[in-house]
Amino acid sequence: CPPSPHTGFQPRAPSPPPTPQDSSLAPPSDVPNQRAWLACFCSALTPANGQAVAAAIMSLPGSLSAGFVKLKVAAWGKSLLACRRALGAAGVTKRFQPCLWGRAAPYCTSTEPINKKDYLWMRYKEEKKATEELILSSLNSMLNPDAIFSNNEMSLLDIEIYGFDYDYTLAFYSKDLHTLIFNTARDLLINEHRYPDELRKYEYNPNFAIRGLHYDVHRALLMKIDAFHYIQLGTVFRGLSVVPDDEVIAMYEGSHVPLEQMSDFYGKSSHGNTMKQFMDIFSLPEMTLLSCVNEYFLKNNIDYEPVHLYKDVKDAIRDVHVKGIMYRAIEADIGKYICYGEQTQAVLTKLANHGKKMFLITNSPSSFVDKGMNFIVGKNWQDLFDVVIVQADKPNFFNDKRRPFRKVTESGVLLWDRIHRLDKGQIYKQGNLYEFLKLTGWRGSKVLYFGDHIYSDLADLTLKHGWRTGAIIPELRSEIKIMNTEQYIRIMTWLQGLTGLLERMQVYRDAESQMVLQEWINERKALRHMARNVFNSQFGSIFRTDHNATYFLRRLSRFADIYMASLSCLLNYDLHYTFYPRKTPLQHELPVWSDPLIGSARRIPFLQEMAQSK
Repeated sequence: CPPSPHTGFQPRAPSPPPTPQDSSLAPPSDVPNQRAWLACFCSALTPANGQAVAAAIMSLPGSLSAGFVKLKVAAWGKSLLACRRALGAAGVTKRFQPCLWGRAAPYCTSTEPINKKDYLWMRYKEEKKATEELILSSLNSMLNPDAIFSNNEMSLLDIEIYGFDYDYTLAFYSKDLHTLIFNTARDLLINEHRYPDELRKYEYNPNFAIRGLHYDVHRALLMKIDAFHYIQLGTVFRGLSVVPDDEVIAMYEGSHVPLEQMSDFYGKSSHGNTMKQFMDIFSLPEMTLLSCVNEYFLKNNIDYEPVHLYKDVKDAIRDVHVKGIMYRAIEADIGKYICYGEQTQAVLTKLANHGKKMFLITNSPSSFVDKGMNFIVGKNWQDLFDVVIVQADKPNFFNDKRRPFRKVTESGVLLWDRIHRLDKGQIYKQGNLYEFLKLTGWRGSKVLYFGDHIYSDLADLTLKHGWRTGAIIPELRSEIKIMNTEQYIRIMTWLQGLTGLLERMQVYRDAESQMVLQEWINERKALRHMARNVFNSQFGSIFRTDHNATYFLRRLSRFADIYMASLSCLLNYDLHYTFYPRKTPLQHELPVWSDPLIGSARRIPFLQEMAQSK
């Protein structure tokens, strides 16, 4: 029998009922022995007798067999480990210890406890073996990087109007654009803000930062925060160097960031908030530039005010956009910077051929959008859209009722006419959503709007106006490809198995057992580090921390009905398709009915160990 976690406790040896090798397999009549009989089949279950055991279990009184009704009996003979575990978890009393499978006798007749250390390592090997079985099945169940994922049930049949942002929604940019933004903002810091000329030695590293990170403006720290406002230790950077965990804990008096210090609703550091969240894809070069300038000051022992540094870098990045530097560079070499044009054209053509209305609302200027859409779709691109709005100033566009629309001529001249309707083929500037709704009548869940910025593009639309929303997350495609690799599957499957084992075996609190458990804890920590590094060696995945979902994913789940890597994913679905969110169990629910790709009964704490701890 497994050793008791409590010193001196000895399990009772029940009178032996029929063994699994007996021909009848009939359970005993008394309930105590029925429980013993049920649990101890874990010791000798084989594929040959699996079906007979299942039938015998179903013949027990309802109170004992009810726990097995949901199990798929036909699969028992194929999964010995799951069967043994299920049998070992049922009908356990405080004084009864189920037998270890693999021992000669199916019943415990000895009161001598086996060595706890040996028992724990045997369970470890057992879990390892089960993990290998899961890995083989998981390798045949890959995720499609071009799929659309749903947070909320939504049918395309109900969608009559499709709306789009421009940057990173209709137009996708190459990595050369981030290098351009970084270099231009760096030079602005040097030339206009009098920063040291030595900063020119720093070049853009596309593999340093990820989207969704938080920046502590006052402490000049870049970090990853989870959905519960906890800092992921090991991902806090001062400049280009990681900050030790103990220093982070000392600064924040733990690893939790209070609500009043978090960024505001739109991710900004305002009104007393000390954190800024970088949600925009354009913010990747900004985070890298902040870290490089911090690194320079720290390495050269230069005393500086972090708040001033943050403001100067923010202003430099803003000027790259506002002064038109980025727009002119892209227009001058549009083929170098814009990609995926043919896929965007195919999506728009598909929607137009099905009679869907379409509109464009972007913060980018008219001439820039026109040249980009000419490159992506063709010179008649405006024929596809019923309404086009540029320089909308989102998210203010969704909230400020005072700003009227203005017409923009083909030469870029602004007209002073009062706008009574929004005409097809005409470009409008500024305006506000309330006037847009009044002039178009496009309200509620028949509208689906796509954008890449979760706050500026999607939050107000889903919270205040009931539009359906689709998030474009280009990083999703590369992350799914990593998740489909055998290396990642092996890491995560064993990480889950080891975590479940730790959860169940923690009831053994003697010194020898604790040494074994500490070895497992160290191995789990190493696995987490490996899982982080396969995505990004500094910050890991944009969707997960070691413990939980990221704050980024929390906001994505709240403000986006569906999300995908690019608009081209729509080409894989007909316009009658209904997106269903994957049914995943809550923490207090059994995973038996959940999606088989998600649920795993191995994560449920076993009654056996829980009973032993009482």
